Amino acid sequence: MMKTLLINANPKVHSFSFELANAYETGAIQNSQVRRFNLSDMAFNPSLDTGYDAIQPLEPCLKEFQEAVLWADHLVIVSPIWWGGLPAKFKGLLDRTFLPGVTFKFEEDNPEPVPLLAGKTAHLVLTMDAPENLLKFQAAPVLEQLDRFTLKFCGVNTIQSTLLGSVIMSDETQRQTWLDQLMLEASSWQSKIT
Repeated sequence: MMKTLLINANPKVHSFSFELANAYETGAIQNSQVRRFNLSDMAFNPSLDTGYDAIQPLEPCLKEFQEAVLWADHLVIVSPIWWGGLPAKFKGLLDRTFLPGVTFKFEEDNPEPVPLLAGKTAHLVLTMDAPENLLKFQAAPVLEQLDRFTLKFCGVNTIQSTLLGSVIMSDETQRQTWLDQLMLEASSWQSKIT
């Protein structure tokens, strides 16, 4: 059975990201083991205070998250885009847990990293308040940072990006359509691989 790590990367306790994560989890648990993290429940220092110059001990929730990254076959990240980027706390989660020797490593004088998460896949679900015709434009910097320079750098292959918006202008019918779509995507994707 496939192992899925699901992260609701919105630091707010109540958010549409939380509802989207619920929908994905409902669809995925039919054919997958799911470990879920809600960023709002995690208490940690988001700053990598010494970079990679010294080991900064991980808080218990970060240890658990890092173990889940290594355990998972498939990562699902549900995140809003704020000011053209990821929420600061989510960026801090990545800074603190995607560490050398865990998710990537360098060998000798080779500037190319050795990805340690090769073989894993990802699905990115990004919400925005931008109108639909601007979603790709607004998501582009986040996809570069999260997909190319974080996940791919560590060997994770993003197989799908779902862009949703405008959330702020959406009504209940539109939101329910998105929730149903995500639940269907989760169940159909999971059943294709199991």
